[in-house]
Amino acid sequence: MEMLHYDFMQRAFCAGGLIGILASVLGVYLSLRRQALMADMLSHLSLAGVAGGAYLHLNPSLTGFVVATLGAIAVEYVRRSYKSYSDIAVAIIMVGGLSTAVILMSMNPSINKGFSAYLFGSVVAVNTTELWLMTGVSVLGGLFFYLFRRPLYQITFDEETAKTSGLSVGWISLGFSVLTGMIVSAAMPIVGVLLVSALIVLPAALAIRIGTTFASTLFLAMGISLLGVFFGLTASYHLSTPPGGTIAFVLFLVLAVGLGIKKGVLMWSKARQKKNAPLEEASYSQPSPHSQPL
Repeated sequence: MEMLHYDFMQRAFCAGGLIGILASVLGVYLSLRRQALMADMLSHLSLAGVAGGAYLHLNPSLTGFVVATLGAIAVEYVRRSYKSYSDIAVAIIMVGGLSTAVILMSMNPSINKGFSAYLFGSVVAVNTTELWLMTGVSVLGGLFFYLFRRPLYQITFDEETAKTSGLSVGWISLGFSVLTGMIVSAAMPIVGVLLVSALIVLPAALAIRIGTTFASTLFLAMGISLLGVFFGLTASYHLSTPPGGTIAFVLFLVLAVGLGIKKGVLMWSKARQKKNAPLEEASYSQPSPHSQPL
């Protein structure tokens, strides 16, 4: 545990743990709502905010946070205009954000020098301000998911029924979109813009496959996310590899191994059922001694 003697590693584990828990819960809701690409879209939009902040000599992390939040609101309104084609909203905002980022970067070539940290993540470089920002987002996200757990559950699985039951679906969905933008922008220093969707989607993808109830799926996603973040940071420290890419790769390995184990268990269970089937048929075909005439 030598690495925990350093302040930057302590901040890295704290930031990774906070965002890992929150992002995994968000990923479960996004996956079940078929909006998994929304995280990737907002990460590209936040890149435009980072480029804009660097161009205007403002704090890139804060401008990326603000732009991602505003973009999440825009996505919600565009999605309402294309109710039957909600993925169009994601494509429209992604194109706008990515094109803006490219233009701003071309206007000031010196911006490119410090962009690798935002593209691929630099959790070991998380400063105190960014850590407090992540803490604030984590508190807000935790309160939102706890207070609106039942309405979110209803909206996720049957939005039309939730509307007829009197829930403010529009406002809750808007709040959920804003929270998504905040979480994505806060996760940027950990895994970077290009890999932020891995922290949100991969733990949820495995948890949905192996979870038996909705609550167990949420807790499994949080556990898988923390496993990936902590093992990824540890491996990154000892192997001197990029932390964002290492965390994403560990999560990918956990997903592959978990799906492989589940498939193996299912195959073993089916083989056992086939093996026991002839014995059960034979037992049913033989008359019971109690059914013999006296």
